[in-house]
Amino acid sequence: MSNSPKSMAFLSSEKRQLLSMLLEEEGLGVSPKQGIPRADRSGPVPVSFAQQRLWFLDQMDPGKAFYNILVSFRLRGPLDLAALERSLGEIVKRHEILRTTFATAAAGRPVQMIAPTQDLALATTNLSDLPEAEREAETGRRAAEEAQRPFDLTRGPLLRANLLRLGGEEHVLLITMHHVVSDGWSGAIFFRELGALYDVFSEGQPSPLAELPIQYADYAAWQREWLTGRVLEDQLAYWKGQLSGAPALMKLPVDRPRPAVQSFRGASRHWTFPKSLSESLNALNRREGVTLFMTLLAAFQLLLMRASGQRDVVVGTDVAGRNRVELEPLIGFFVNQLVMRTDLSGDPTFRELLVRVREAALGAYAHQDVPFDKVVEALRPERSLSYTPLFQAKLVLQNAPEQALELRGLTLSPIEAHTGMVKFDLLLSVWDAEQGLTGTLEYATDLFDAATINRLLGHLEIVLHSVAAQPDARLSALGEILDEADRQEQLTRHRELKQAGLQKIRQAKRKVIYAATETENMS
Repeated sequence: MSNSPKSMAFLSSEKRQLLSMLLEEEGLGVSPKQGIPRADRSGPVPVSFAQQRLWFLDQMDPGKAFYNILVSFRLRGPLDLAALERSLGEIVKRHEILRTTFATAAAGRPVQMIAPTQDLALATTNLSDLPEAEREAETGRRAAEEAQRPFDLTRGPLLRANLLRLGGEEHVLLITMHHVVSDGWSGAIFFRELGALYDVFSEGQPSPLAELPIQYADYAAWQREWLTGRVLEDQLAYWKGQLSGAPALMKLPVDRPRPAVQSFRGASRHWTFPKSLSESLNALNRREGVTLFMTLLAAFQLLLMRASGQRDVVVGTDVAGRNRVELEPLIGFFVNQLVMRTDLSGDPTFRELLVRVREAALGAYAHQDVPFDKVVEALRPERSLSYTPLFQAKLVLQNAPEQALELRGLTLSPIEAHTGMVKFDLLLSVWDAEQGLTGTLEYATDLFDAATINRLLGHLEIVLHSVAAQPDARLSALGEILDEADRQEQLTRHRELKQAGLQKIRQAKRKVIYAATETENMS
């Protein structure tokens, strides 16, 4: 998630100190609030604003797997199946949200229905009899099938666990949750608890995990009471002013015409930039008093400006939404979307652009509590089935805990999986990893070819290297660098095509010579 100042409990001490300084400087300090009380459980509990949005979308288009979250791991070593099943069951017992389904109240609004107990069946499938090549293909097929299998929000369960046995001591674990009960941060909590429980349960010991202070239902009820009246009005007033007159659509050059109705078909491209680049960028960030997210946002918006010709650039991002200590250990749907709008007119230097981006980001962070749907509802933007409202490109700097799973006696490796569906034209996800900046760029295949996405990533790396070395370069100068890179790429491509053409000519000549020789020998 992006570096939200209201989520400072989850940031490193260095970033926390920097954001506190920035907020204080801008007069946007975070005031303390009372804790979240336990909600009345005598009847159904209201849903959170975020849950209401996904419930509504499911009502409009039921039976789709658009908001499925699949995480899979390959397990090597002696697996204690009983301990694994017991661990999964204990997590469901600890977190009410994993025992929750959704019903429609008399007023037509959804409510949460929390089951007092619920067993989680670990479905197991034996693939060990298949030849190795077929076994791997079948594993991929079943993972893709699981990712696309829809949930029924009214019946549940909204968590599925599948175990594929590949060989004597090799398994694949598939965990699928609906987004209405989980998010990226929740995944990290789930697997951290799974590892802790498996270790003790495999030795016959009791759970070491402390009882949770509150549950997601308590948060949902509190949010409904708190985010009303003056609090909501003040937040919405900011967004109305900030986004007034913003362009409804970013007119990026596409490889195919935009369809009248989004299919949401997509693909992703994984990438890694060198460690030296992230070190140079972080040095720039310290000098300029900005975060890595702000620098990445400025570079991304520069690329979008160059591609679209628009200098009013709007990009979406995520915040964890866990701005209170008691929310930190909870599984649930907390994440919220923010809109980052930046004016890139006047050919500023990149250093000047960073100032503009910082101002926009801090303003957004200080008004992050209002749900994205409330912003859309208040602004009433031009709506279309062809594109998403307010923004079509999104940047997320992932600073949630990694979804690492450690089970005693086992070697585990995550399996990359993509559902083949995307929610935006472009979604750039970034991790500041040990080996350097790394991430994925998801894209709508209705609009873009893989070659176009590769070129965009190449341009991003060029811009980041350039601004780290010369932050006082104007945006026009950075554009000239990219233009030159395009010219060099075209020349290289032309040479490759020419070489390929010459190769084909040589092959054709050889065929003619060979045919003539054969004819002469036959005569």
